[in-house]
Amino acid sequence: MPIVNRVADLQPDIQAWRRDIHQHPELLYDVHRTAAFVADRLREFGCDEVVTGLGQTGVVGVIKGSKPAGEGLKVIGMRADMDALPVDEQTNLPYASKTPGKMHACGHDGHTAMLLGAARYLAETRNFAGDAVVIFQPAEEGGAGGAAMVKDGLMERFGIEQVYGMHNGPGIPIGSFAIRPGPIMAATDEVDIMIEGLGGHAARPHKCVDSVLVGAQVITALQSIVARSVDPLESAVISICEFHAGNARNVIPQTATLRGTIRTLSPEVRKLVEKRVHEVVAGVAQITGAKIDLHYKRNYPVVNNHAAETEVARRIARNVAGEANVHEMPPLMGGEDFAYMLEARPGAFIFCGNGDSAGLHHPAYNFNDEAIVFGTSYWVKLVEESLAAS
Repeated sequence: MPIVNRVADLQPDIQAWRRDIHQHPELLYDVHRTAAFVADRLREFGCDEVVTGLGQTGVVGVIKGSKPAGEGLKVIGMRADMDALPVDEQTNLPYASKTPGKMHACGHDGHTAMLLGAARYLAETRNFAGDAVVIFQPAEEGGAGGAAMVKDGLMERFGIEQVYGMHNGPGIPIGSFAIRPGPIMAATDEVDIMIEGLGGHAARPHKCVDSVLVGAQVITALQSIVARSVDPLESAVISICEFHAGNARNVIPQTATLRGTIRTLSPEVRKLVEKRVHEVVAGVAQITGAKIDLHYKRNYPVVNNHAAETEVARRIARNVAGEANVHEMPPLMGGEDFAYMLEARPGAFIFCGNGDSAGLHHPAYNFNDEAIVFGTSYWVKLVEESLAAS
C-alpha cells in the first residue's frame, strides 16, 4: 500500500501551511499564532470538537468516524509539537524565519503541518470507527508541554486509549521510517554545580582554594561514573557543557559554576547515576576544601515504546513505505517529552526520514517537504487500520 492518493493531492496545501508556520516561529508556551492557525484549520475541516488552551496553549481536535464502533479500540491520539527554538536561521530560504533569534530548527513546523493534513483527510473521509484525536502540543523544547497537557486531563477528557508520536529524522532517507520497541530516546536530567573556593593572587595558589581546579576535578571525576559505575552494556552520558569562572588572568577566582546534562535509557541507570553524581561531588568537596552546592533536576523521562503499539506502528509504516524502508533503529540519547504521554497511555514514537538535511537544532536545518506525503499517509492509515469497524 503506497502513499494515499488524496494525501498526495493535498501536499501543496500541507506544504503551504508548513512554510507559513516556518516563517512565524514561536517558543515554548508562547505559540499563540501557531495555535490559532491550527485551531482555525481544524474548524475549517469540520472537526467535531476543537479545544484550545489545553496545557496552556495546546490544541486538540476530535474527528468521529462514520463506521459503527466495534468492541475493540475506540479512541486513538496522535501528537505533533508546535514550538520552535531560540536559533538564528541560516538557510536563506524564501520562507525563512521572519523573527530574528527564533527558528523552526527541529521540524516541528513539518510535524504540525502533516498532522493537519491528516486531520483534513480524516474529516473528509471518516472511513473509520471511533474517534481520531489530533493533539498539537506547545513547549516540547525544554518546557515539558507534553506533561502539561497530560496534567490538564488530555487522556481522560478525550478518552484516549493509545497515543502515537512522530519526529522527522535527518539522515534517514525520504520515504523511510525508523522505530524500535522499548527505550528509543533518553531521559534528560540537568545538573547545576556551584563551587565556592577561596580566591586570591595567581602567584600565591597555596593561599587559595582554586575554584577552577576544583571544577576541573569535578568534571573529570564525573566521567568516572560512566566509565566505572555504569554497566558497559548500558548507556549513560554525562556532559558538562558550561564552565564559568574568573575574569582576569592573574586572579584565582572565588567561585565557579558548572552546568550540564545527563542522559540515561533505563530507570535503574538513571537512579544509579543520580546517586553517584551526589557522591562524587561531595567527595571532591571533601578532598579540596571547597564548598560545592549541587542542584540535580530530573527532566524528561525515557521515551519508552510499548511493544504491541510499536508493532502496530511498524506495520502501518511498512504499508506506506514498503517493508525494506522501515528500519530497526538504535536508541538515541536525545530527549523528547512525548515520554510523558507514553507514561500515561500505551503507544509508540516513530521517525520519518528527512533525507540528507542538516541536523536537528542546526541553523541550516530545514524540514524536507518531500517527507510530507509519507508522514501524513502514516497518520491516515494508522487511524483507518487501528479503528477499523469490527
